[in-house]
This record gives sequence, structure tokens and C-alpha cells, in this order.
Amino acid sequence: MTKADQYILAIDLGTSGCKVGLVSITGKVVAWGFRPVPLIVVDEIGAEQDPAQWWDAFIEAARDVLAQNAVPRENIVAVCSSAQGEGTIAVDRDGKALMNAIIWLDMRGARYLKKEMRGLLNVAGYDPIKLQKWLRLCGGAPALSGKDPAGHMLLIRDAFPDIYEKTYKFLNVLDFLNLRLTGRFCATQDSILTSWVTDNRDVDNIRYDDGLIGLGGIDKAKFPELARCTDIVGTLLPSVAESLGLSPKTPVVAGAIDNSAAAIGAGTLGDYDTHLYMGSSSWIAAHVPFKKTHVLNQITSVPCPVPSKYLMMAMQSSGASNIAFLKDRIVFHDDGLTRSEPTPDTYRILDEIAARTAAGAGGMMYLPWLFGERCPVDDPTLRAGIFNMSIGHNRETLVRAVFEGVALNTRWMMKPVSKFLGRKPDEITMIGGGAMSGAWCQIFADVLGVCIRQPHEPMKANARGAAFIGAAGLGLIRIEDAANLVTIDKVYEPAAAQCALYDERFAIFTEFHRRLAPLYKRLNGAKGSAHG
Repeated sequence: MTKADQYILAIDLGTSGCKVGLVSITGKVVAWGFRPVPLIVVDEIGAEQDPAQWWDAFIEAARDVLAQNAVPRENIVAVCSSAQGEGTIAVDRDGKALMNAIIWLDMRGARYLKKEMRGLLNVAGYDPIKLQKWLRLCGGAPALSGKDPAGHMLLIRDAFPDIYEKTYKFLNVLDFLNLRLTGRFCATQDSILTSWVTDNRDVDNIRYDDGLIGLGGIDKAKFPELARCTDIVGTLLPSVAESLGLSPKTPVVAGAIDNSAAAIGAGTLGDYDTHLYMGSSSWIAAHVPFKKTHVLNQITSVPCPVPSKYLMMAMQSSGASNIAFLKDRIVFHDDGLTRSEPTPDTYRILDEIAARTAAGAGGMMYLPWLFGERCPVDDPTLRAGIFNMSIGHNRETLVRAVFEGVALNTRWMMKPVSKFLGRKPDEITMIGGGAMSGAWCQIFADVLGVCIRQPHEPMKANARGAAFIGAAGLGLIRIEDAANLVTIDKVYEPAAAQCALYDERFAIFTEFHRRLAPLYKRLNGAKGSAHG
């Protein structure tokens, strides 16, 4: 079999659901499937998903893909996954999930985390001695919002002690997929990151640190063994292979969490080459040659699949989920007033509405903080809002305002990102479902004042990245080759007139935050958040 005939079954398990692609080792997607997975909101600040529904979604989507018979089954040489990060699944010795997965939006662990973080004297909410150790060894520290596994595990330990006692291992989402695929309990150097228990100073030799494990308050035995993203962690379990119609000898490569896979699938492999992911959440990321942390802005460089590199990450809580909220909760909400239902064309139509509506949305402004924020401020009490609405506005201006509000929020973290990188990016590659919108790409170019590069099939970047990692794990390519395997379809250049308008709007946007943040704390601070 030639290299050109070899394909990876690539999994992209995000918050909205499971995407599966059949991807050549050169990045060509020849078959695609998707199944949604619902989000479970608990007590307004909790967010869960059912791991059984993840698995069912994967099996159904994978069967759809394989049924397309795009290539012979024997040409599928590996399975490799990308998955949402910062999720926590407690499993027993048989690999059975003991409760719903706690995902990256969940803030219930904040109250328990604060008890572990604080000392007699505190800096930014942390005992300075503990904080210094986390920053020196990890490059970051547990999020006071409780949104990462460090907070999730403490939530289970203190609020669900029976579950904690039965827990054999705590797994991230990627780790759970690999367990179900192969039967092996393991974590990758990036999936374990936000448990904050590993020494990351040598990026090519990530390892557990007993002192860090002690600081986090979770039993050492409950952490899985570590593997590299490009390691073959096993072969398909016979039952899985039979379900999919693949050989049980099919290798499973460990893969990576979504931000790591996205950076590779975007083709942004060079130092400081920046990508913007616009999915349910959003982030800006770039590979860098150093480990560094900006605590106050929640920006750090973290281990990733690329040898001898770190990945600078700045993450925000709500990206294209604002558009999904607009569609599902405003336009098509089932409240008895309308019988219309969303169609596959809904997002395309919203894109057209945003494109034909004048920049500035007639003065209407939108704040996109549906579930708090992480960067450039870590504040779980922030919430979304519509401002300056008048009788002359309509649904079209609201659509435009939502698109613009998310872009303005991204600009809010660009200043600390540029400071972290030591330069402002001249161009940014935009990926994720939101990058399919030409109108949004142009809005981002105008709001950020940089060229936005739109790659071919931007929504499939994570799966493409998983395929590249899988191919590298088999020795078929080098990860660095991905930079030459991604095609850019269009470049959106900023327009001077619109940039001037958005400069003015951005000043108002940040003033909204400054003035409203104290009110949000009064409204939402007692709901178990980091400020509760």
C-alpha cells in the first residue's frame, strides 16, 4: 500500500457532538459524519455530558462514514482522536463511568478549589508558595473558576465522596475515548495538563511530580499512566472492531485535546504562527519555543504534540455557542409562538444576514459572556447582554451585533496575547465551525485589524490535526509536514473604515466590562462560583 492510499479514522469529539472523518495522511477528508450530544446544565453553573452518549455518537457517526465506502476498509491504518479538553470522567476498574462527565464549562468545583489554593497570605487568590511551584513546574495553576480538572476532581472528592471512593482513575475526555477504544487507562502530555500535577519544564519528558499531586489534594493512584500524543496506545478492542467492521489489529494513536490538534490541523506549525479557533468555545493559540505564564490574563504556553515546542493558549468560554444560542433559544425556541424549526441552511442564512447588515449593527452592542469568562479576566460571574436596543432595530441587527460582540471579545484578549508573544500577529488562520462564515471572517479581520486566513474546510481542522498526529505516530509523516498540507482558500483583509468604527466600539465594549463587572458579581456571585 502506498502512502497515498493510507487513511486515518479521525475523531473530533467536541461539546456540540462527535464528528468523524476519514482523512488521508495528506489531510484530504473523503468522508464525514456527525452526531450531536446534548449539554446538561446543573444549578446554572454546572455543565455535564453523558459519556455513554459520547460513545454512541462516535459509533453512529463512524458507521455513517464507513458506510460511504470512500476507501477500502483495509486502507484504514489507524484511529486517532481529538477531543474537548478540561473534562473529567471518574471511572471504576472496569472502565465504567461512575457519573456524568464534568466538562470545561463547569464551575461547581470553585468553592472546594479555593480551600486548597489559599494560605495565610494570598496573591491573586493563591498561596504564593504554592503558586510559585505550579508556575515553575507546570507553567500555570488551577483555575479559580473551577473550570478545569483540578476543580472537577475536588468537587467529586468533597461533594460526591462515594463516587471518589469508587474512582479507579480520573480521565480527561480524550483519555476516556482511548480507554473505550483500546481498554488502556492512559493520559497524554496535553490531556493531563490542567490537572496541574506534571513537571512540564522538559517538554519532551513530561512526568508526574509528587509535590504537585500533594498540592492538588487528589490521591496519586487515581491518575493514569502518561503517553505521548504520537504513541500507539493499543489496538481496537475486538468488540469495537466488530462494531465498526475494522480489523482488531488497527492501531490507536493517542491523539490530542482539541486545541493541540487544531493548531496542527490549521497548519500553524511555525513559531508564533497564530490560529483562532471559533467553535463552542474559542481560543487564540500559537506554537512557541518557550514556557511562560501570564497569571492575571490566564495565558500560558503548554505541552503539545510538536517535538520541543510549547503551545501558547488564550481561551474564552463562549465563541460560536453565542450563534447557537441565538438560533436555538431566540430564533427557534419552542415556546408555542412559532412552529418554524432550524434547517441545515440556518447557519448559512445567519451568515447572509450578518453580511448584508451594516457594520456597527445600528448602534446595538452585544456582550458574549454566556457562561462567565476566562481570558483576559477569569470571572465566572459575567453574563451576556444586549445594549442600546432601539425601536428601529430588528432581528437582523441583533444577528450582526452577536457576530460583532464575539469578535470584540476576541480583541479583548489580543493585547495580552501580543504581549505574551512579543509581537502582534500580522495574520491569523481562523478555524472551527465559525470560520465557515465569510461574513464573520471579515468582521474578525476588521475588528482585530489583521488578515484572516480561511483554510479549506475549516470545521474539519481538528479531525485533520488528529489524522496528522495519527500518521506521525505510524511514522508516515513528520508532524511538521502539516504546515505544507493545509490549503488556504481565502484571505480577508481589514478595511480601514470598518477598523476605525470598531476601534470606537471596542473602547465602549471594555467600558461595559469595567462598569458592569461589580453588578454581575452582585447578581451572580452567590451561586457557587469562584466568588461565592
